[in-house]
Amino acid sequence: MSKKLTSQRTGDSSRLGAYLLPGRIKDPRDAIMQAEAGERIGLGTMWLSERWGNKDIGSICGAVTQAAPSANIAAGTTHFLTRHPAVLASMAMTLQALSKSKFILGIGRGIPQMFQAIGLPAVSFEHTIDSINIHRKLCGGEKVNYSGILGNYSDMQLLDLPDVSPPPVILGAVGPKALQLAGTHFDGVILHPFLTPEGVSRCRTIARDAARNAGRDPNSIRTYATVVLSADLPSDEEERVVGSRAVTYFQSRSIAKMLVEFNSWDKTILPKLWSHPIFEGVKASADQAFTLEELVEVSRVLPPAWLESATAVGSKEKCAMRLGEYLAAGADDIIIHGSTPEKLGPTLKAFTNN
Repeated sequence: MSKKLTSQRTGDSSRLGAYLLPGRIKDPRDAIMQAEAGERIGLGTMWLSERWGNKDIGSICGAVTQAAPSANIAAGTTHFLTRHPAVLASMAMTLQALSKSKFILGIGRGIPQMFQAIGLPAVSFEHTIDSINIHRKLCGGEKVNYSGILGNYSDMQLLDLPDVSPPPVILGAVGPKALQLAGTHFDGVILHPFLTPEGVSRCRTIARDAARNAGRDPNSIRTYATVVLSADLPSDEEERVVGSRAVTYFQSRSIAKMLVEFNSWDKTILPKLWSHPIFEGVKASADQAFTLEELVEVSRVLPPAWLESATAVGSKEKCAMRLGEYLAAGADDIIIHGSTPEKLGPTLKAFTNN
């Protein structure tokens, strides 16, 4: 069984984490400065989302284990199929040793187009289930013999493992089936940005019910709520942080429909966004196809109440209160997105003083 992380009191900043290097970046070395800042203000977890080319999980998380030795280090997320099972397990166990057993491996299923571009199949639930089972065996030092959807492996084993327990493995999930998959097979679930606290509570229930139905302890399944945060910023800068990210996520019809369903929002709004002239003929991700100014302009199609209720915006005190609302709704931990650690000191101070 994977190592489980323990819950802390609500006002404890160890329950808060933040993404390092959010979005598209130029210099991966900025992660070191951001991790050091997170260490100073007491963030519990440093998160890194992989982006091929300049945000390699293994390289940067290894450096962060030394820059922020008190914090958990989390991959949020990488993918099973993009590394050989032995390579991924080796990376996870090495990072677990470097971090003194504070590494968390976050896995995402990605999108079919991404895998098609590199000659890999789209990741099915069958791929995911077989992968997590193989990964756990390798991290535990077991020998793996396997023939199935992932290929053929004979006597595959990691012989030189560090003397640490395997790290928890958590799944990024949006829809009900993925949430059930997380509860049945993983140690936790990373929830999508732009869920309200009530939406987070609904997602948590699905994952924990699945764990219970699988004969697992539902309380062992940790819920990580991802919250876009923008504290004490002028309205135009707040729009750049919140509105631009909203468009990149709501551009995906499948993701947007799930978020609207979980949040009990008006379903008639989404077609207005998707029919915006800027999207005509565009197949690329919005954050790659458009400027920040263009994304902000499109975001104004969305009701302000949506963005306000599913993020943490306004004064540092208001943001701190919203983070508390997510924890009260059932989130075990929060992943702050959009504001890097060196900008979070005042908000964390307000949070711990609650």
